[in-house]
This record gives sequence, structure tokens and C-alpha cells, in this order.
Amino acid sequence: MANKRGKRRNFGSVRQLPSGRWQVRYRDPETGQLRPAEKTYATKTDAQVALTHIESDIVRGQWSDPDAGAVNFAEYATAWLRDRKLADRTRERNESVMRLHILPTFGAGSVADVTTARVRSWRGKLLAAGVGEPTVVKAYQLLRALMNTAVDDELIRRNPCRIKGADRYDVPERPVLTVAEVFAVADSIAPRYRLLVLLAAFTTLRFGELAALRRRDVDLEGLTVTVRRAQAELQDGRLFDKAPKSAAGVRSVSFPVELLDAVAHHLEHFATPGRDGHVFVGPQGGQLRRSNFRDDWVKARKAAGVTAELHFHDLRHTGNTLASTAGASTRELMTRMGHSSSRAALIYQHMTSDRDRAIADRLGAMIQGGGGAVAQTSEKDAAGP
Repeated sequence: MANKRGKRRNFGSVRQLPSGRWQVRYRDPETGQLRPAEKTYATKTDAQVALTHIESDIVRGQWSDPDAGAVNFAEYATAWLRDRKLADRTRERNESVMRLHILPTFGAGSVADVTTARVRSWRGKLLAAGVGEPTVVKAYQLLRALMNTAVDDELIRRNPCRIKGADRYDVPERPVLTVAEVFAVADSIAPRYRLLVLLAAFTTLRFGELAALRRRDVDLEGLTVTVRRAQAELQDGRLFDKAPKSAAGVRSVSFPVELLDAVAHHLEHFATPGRDGHVFVGPQGGQLRRSNFRDDWVKARKAAGVTAELHFHDLRHTGNTLASTAGASTRELMTRMGHSSSRAALIYQHMTSDRDRAIADRLGAMIQGGGGAVAQTSEKDAAGP
């Protein structure tokens, strides 16, 4: 029948199939082979409009092979993660998120099967199942990065991860301690960890940065601690020191002179000997781990009577707030905290040590006026756990 042969045109053709639906055919611009469109159409007009759109895409260089996205999602995601340059701990976290939260939904299908509607449904189901919002955000960010690469590889035209606000979440306000409360926690914890608490609050160093400190990183004359590395722990328990994520992470931070005696006392009684000796170690003299510190932290927090929601990392937030109260500018705070961004790194290069010294001095004044007990632990107590 003539109408089933279809009407030929300069670009492609449309024809009616025995089912009554209309099919579009055109020359693949890459292979020159005749190929059908991805779907059929109810009317001849719809088919002709679709053929016009395909021709327009080819002319504008925006056409992509509809079969390109047929690659298996799990295989593509595995190769993508394998080829990324990541720190060991970051790789471990990404692999865990991919395995637990992304592959169960998308792994069996193709890359092209990941649509915005499916992404929206997947995200909603994770939240409904009780998966924490930070984890859901991380999973969404990881999926989006993967699909960005699929766009670059011309497997798909457009990234389906286009859900407004899905890449961030509102961080709940964390507790902030007073100076007196900081010292209450420090005086309630095992003596070997007293300085750990004080430096976390008054230098805003992270736990991993404190755990990686060596004796040579502490300058008693200059009243500074220098961050050169940070300790990380893998899920199998292995510890290793890694470089900061950016140049801003390598920094010297001044501590208040009111902490000098506490620092010197700690180095004398608790730090490992030698210039490369760890400043903070576990109860048996091994490397400090979150696991061998956690119980002491919980007990001290309870004994001090501070909020049960207080995490060790909240000492960093407390220190940032106190430094701000002491007059530190936003730029100085970013530098002091080692924020890893190009802007923070640029600021770091121009901040003077005198200004940082002034911030530490004002923190010291707050210690004196806030009820901080700067007296040293007795030798008897120092011989504790």
C-alpha cells in the first residue's frame, strides 16, 4: 500500500506500520546507516514533527546517539569511581554510598534509564526510609557528578539530577559552650586529654588535625601550633596521615598565652618523645583514635553537666564563635579554621601573624574573665590513665 511505504523527503522519511502507528527513519550522522527513531507516533503529523526536530538537532550539532546511554549503569559507575583521583578515605565513603544507596535502585538498568522522575522518586524513598538527610544529600551529589560525566561522554544529553535544593540541607544549630563550660569539660576528662579539649576550643583544630600533631608542630616561644597533616581512619581500622585538601589547610594557629603552661605540662607528661613524637596518644601509648577517646569524652561531658548533644567537633564551632566575639573578621576566621577554598587560601597569604596573635590574646582575656581554671593537673593526676 502506498501510504505504508511513506513519503520520502530530503531528510529521512516517515511510514505507517502495520499496527497503524507511524515510524521515523533517518541517516545516522556518524555511521551513515539508516536507523529508526526511538519511538513511534500516533499520527503522521506527530512523526513529521519529530523528524524535523531530529534534523534540527543534527544541523546544530546537538544530536546524540540514542543507543549511547544503553551502557549498564553499574558497570559505568564502577569504572567511573575507579578512575577518579580520590583520597583513600574519600574513596571509601563514596564506594559505600554508591553500594548502599545508589546501585540498589539504578544498578540493574542503563545510564539512559536514569530520569529526573526516577531520581526524584529515589531521593524521596531514601528520606522516607529514615536515611539521614546528610547521607541523602551526599548520595544525590555523587549521582549528579556521575551523570555529569555521562553527559561529557555523550551517553546522555542532559543530567537528570535537576531537583532544586537536593544538593544541600540545613545544618541544625550546634551548641556553643561558654569559656567556663570548656574548662569544665577539660577538667572532667582524663588528664592526657585535657589539652586536646582546650586546643580544640581555642585553636579550632579538627580531631584529625590534633591527632596528627607532632612535637615539632608546637612552638612554645611563638605560641602556635602548625597543621601540616590530618589523621584519617579507614573502616578496617587503618590509620594514616594525609595532606590537607588545600593550601589553606596548612596553617599556623596562635593559642592564648594562658594555655602555655598547659601545653608545656602536656608535652612533658603525655606526648611521645622526639621531635616527630605524637602530641596526643591513646591510653596505652598508641595512636589516638576516636574509638579510644569516645568513652572518655562522653563521661567528661556528663560530669561537666553540659548538653548531651555536644559532639567533640562542636568545640571547633565554639572556638569559631568565641574568636568572632573576640573581634576576628570573617576572613581571619576562615584562615584560622583552614577553610579549603581558593578564596580562603588567598586570604591566608595576606593575613599577618600579628593579627592572629591579637585574636589569641583576646581569647586569653576571655579565659581569665570566664572562670577558666588554668592551674595545672597535679603530678599525681598526671600519672592517671
